[in-house]
Amino acid sequence: MLFAMENPLISHLERGVNLAKAAAGFHRGPMGKVYERLARPLFFRMESERAHEVGVRGMAVLGAMTPVCRLLETWQRHRIPVRPVELFGLRFPNLIGLAAGFDKNGEAWPAAAAMGFGHVEIGTITALAQPGNPRPRVFRYPAHEAVINRMGFNNEGAAAVAARLARQPGPGRRRIPLGINLGKSKAVEIEQATQDYLASFQALADHADYLVLNVSSPNTPNLRQLQDESRLRELLAAITAANRDRATRAGKSRVPVLLKIAPDLSWAQIGAVLGVIFEYGLDGIIATNTTLERPGPFARIEQAGGLSGAPLRNRSTAIINFIARATAGRLPIIGVGGITDARSAAEKLDAGAALIQVYTGMIYRGPFFAADLAVAVADRQHPG
Repeated sequence: MLFAMENPLISHLERGVNLAKAAAGFHRGPMGKVYERLARPLFFRMESERAHEVGVRGMAVLGAMTPVCRLLETWQRHRIPVRPVELFGLRFPNLIGLAAGFDKNGEAWPAAAAMGFGHVEIGTITALAQPGNPRPRVFRYPAHEAVINRMGFNNEGAAAVAARLARQPGPGRRRIPLGINLGKSKAVEIEQATQDYLASFQALADHADYLVLNVSSPNTPNLRQLQDESRLRELLAAITAANRDRATRAGKSRVPVLLKIAPDLSWAQIGAVLGVIFEYGLDGIIATNTTLERPGPFARIEQAGGLSGAPLRNRSTAIINFIARATAGRLPIIGVGGITDARSAAEKLDAGAALIQVYTGMIYRGPFFAADLAVAVADRQHPG
């Protein structure tokens, strides 16, 4: 076999102890309590996407107030133990990241460190500007701490985002690492997908601390076909070749590249994807995107799109554990999906994730959810 299926990263006993510690140690900070009691009811009276837009705008305003951000960062440092993690050549001050999908156009990310995040991922960004799918396209399910979205990679396009990032702090001058998530333009046929991703790579690689190839959103027609072994091999061959070529130019360095996969793949399909990742030497994997499955009460909900939040928790954790075991821990994993509290965060880490990301959880827990999580799981953070 290509991958070793034995040697779990931690024992079941150790996992149980860590989960208990994390759950016992999770306390919402004062900002989280204020959000849940006062701000969340106001946001939840708004249409879902309108609330998202208000949140992005507010975060962008905070990011422009540099002295306020520095004060908030100082406050966060007093709360969060300083145990930096080194991963694919980058330094992450804590384990919690903001997942792609929130800051689609790179407008708000400068505030992320002040909110307690240890990294932030913008996008998904496509080579061509596109409006996404018709509204309404985001639906909250508070009883289940879940969201269904069919946004469809709405963004301003790679050139516009690159121009914005050029006016912001660049690699090596940021408070925390910035990942850039790349997707396929909807107007581009699947046969031309590789050239489409290459156009985005060329426009944005200079601005990224790491890049993510998103081949797993359920909201762009045919996108998930890029997870098929032959198409994935073509895409990764082209991107890694472009990355090597970039590294040969004066003043350039190879940018870490990760792949984001769907939770709906079979174990055999995941194994095939891992084989291609190792063949082309990618730096890591993000597990997972949103799901098309409709478990439990969602079987009766007739909304198209990807389901995220608490219902995704178990499946994404199982996939993280599978990848960690299959690769004997040799492939860095960023875990995402269903993280709503310290216990669900610790599950991802104990299953084998090196870092974790949140988005839907932040909708329900507030803008300083990352800081609360970072405090709760600090004992899982092993300095690089």
